[in-house]
Amino acid sequence: MTFDSNTIRGVTDEVRGKWGWFVALGVLLLILGGIAFGNLYIATVASVYFVGWLMLFSGIIEIIHAFGVKTWGRFFFWLGSGLLYALAGIFAFYNPLLASVALTFLLAVALVASGALRAWVGYQNWEQKGSGWIVTAGIVTILAGLVITLGWPVNSLRILGLFLAIDLIFQGWTFIAFGLALKK
Repeated sequence: MTFDSNTIRGVTDEVRGKWGWFVALGVLLLILGGIAFGNLYIATVASVYFVGWLMLFSGIIEIIHAFGVKTWGRFFFWLGSGLLYALAGIFAFYNPLLASVALTFLLAVALVASGALRAWVGYQNWEQKGSGWIVTAGIVTILAGLVITLGWPVNSLRILGLFLAIDLIFQGWTFIAFGLALKK
């Protein structure tokens, strides 16, 4: 799909006129990030509840989907999958602290695995300019996963909240910078 320059200019002008909303959203996200930093425990529990809602909702959708499947084998597969998702979501509400321990461990494993893959891809493309940055990013990601693993399960009550707080703050600064750039 191609756009002519008038269409792009129109969209850009429309977004540019909303620069204040981007700045306001950025400030709100910074405030929420500061609140999350203020109590990492509550931010972790909020993160677990959010994941729990997503899992419960997904499980219900899969259970409903199971009744639309025509064969018994697939029906039981979707029904079982939906029930497991829904039960995991309910478990997150029933015991958010234990769920945060499990989610933190999964996060650490995912960081180590994705970091190793990133470092391997960077190493495989070593002759390409900038591949050293990919390897470095992979190593940093592996180290982050290992640091989380070394403090696990004790740090599980804070780590998800810490990730949430950092993400909110970075998103806030990003929206502020974008809004101010649109104003110019």
